[in-house]
Amino acid sequence: MAKLSLQEQMLKAGLVDKKKAKKVGKTNKKSRTLAKEVKAAAEQAKLDQQQRDAELAQQQNAEKAKKAVAAQIKQLIEMNMLDRKRGEEAYNFTYEGLIKKIYVTEELRKQLSNGRLAIVTLGEAYEVVPTIVAEKIAQRDESVVVLINDPSQDVIDEDDPYADYQIPDDLMW
Repeated sequence: MAKLSLQEQMLKAGLVDKKKAKKVGKTNKKSRTLAKEVKAAAEQAKLDQQQRDAELAQQQNAEKAKKAVAAQIKQLIEMNMLDRKRGEEAYNFTYEGLIKKIYVTEELRKQLSNGRLAIVTLGEAYEVVPTIVAEKIAQRDESVVVLINDPSQDVIDEDDPYADYQIPDDLMW
């Protein structure tokens, strides 16, 4: 004996006619289609939320990394900056298209000129650090390093009409 569906059983018993059975069948199909659409929309919303969460986590990780680098740079500068309190000589340099001035001792000025020391920014202030430290800082963020003089750039051009005239070390501009 084959098992009859509920619809067939109700038709056989005379409880419903063919029209009503057809109508109920269409409603069931619509319900199933609607349920599938709702389920697909829920899955898509879940995927979208996971993607947004992943992007947010990536942004937060980038912010943490940026803050960690900034803390490393600040620590490098604070641990290696040289004392300029006794500096009476003005040392001029250009930064972001403007001429800036810091006061240094004569020894610091000479070391800045020959490339042994460099100038970096710490917040709004300028600090003097050894060139090696400035190079480590530049690996993390080049925009913090303001000035590193390269003594090898002092090569004399053959066509320079002033090549015979040596520039004094104590010349300040």
